Parts: sequence; C-alpha cells; structure tokens
Amino acid sequence: MPKVTFVQFSGSSRTIDVPTGWTLMEAAVQNGVDGITAECGGGCACATCHVLVPAEWADKVPAIRPSENDLLECTAVPRTPQSRLSCQIQVSDALDGLTVNLPERQS
Repeated sequence: MPKVTFVQFSGSSRTIDVPTGWTLMEAAVQNGVDGITAECGGGCACATCHVLVPAEWADKVPAIRPSENDLLECTAVPRTPQSRLSCQIQVSDALDGLTVNLPERQS
C-alpha cells in the first residue's frame, strides 16, 4: 500500500497508508488529516482540498484536467506552480513516498 505524507503549514506531518485507487482527498478525509476541508466531497467543485505537490513529483501525479485548472484559480491562498486539488490525484503504486504540503488555509 503506498505511503503518502501530508505536511501541515505549521510543519507537522502525518504519513498514511493509502489504498491504491483512492484519491489523496479521500485518504486525508478518512484519516482525519487537518487542513483538507473537501466541502464538495471530491466532485472537483470547491477547491477546498488544495495541496502543493513538490516539483520532483509533478511528472508522477496525473495531469491537470481543465476543470481542476479552472478551480485552482479559486483557492483560498494564491495558486503556485505546485498547486493541485487532492480530489483529482488518484493514488497508485508510483506515488509511494509522495509528500504533499498543505496551504495555510482552505477557505
């Protein structure tokens, strides 16, 4: 099972075993990770599951679709080149060891 680490804005982190096929958002919500609000429940409709994917992982996560790209303009903190919506990143074995950073706030 792939391990993913969520790093809070404060610097604290939590590593979770994530079932293959789940999204990062599902893993965060199911495991009580603070900082992922996920108001729309993973429907790519709210931008409250914003994460920052380090550049070294950018080519390993699924490509940004137009709907995600549009919503990233609505995040509570300014979008960066590493910005992604965690509901749109499905976990695979290739993401074992992924670390994502959480923004200061989601709304």
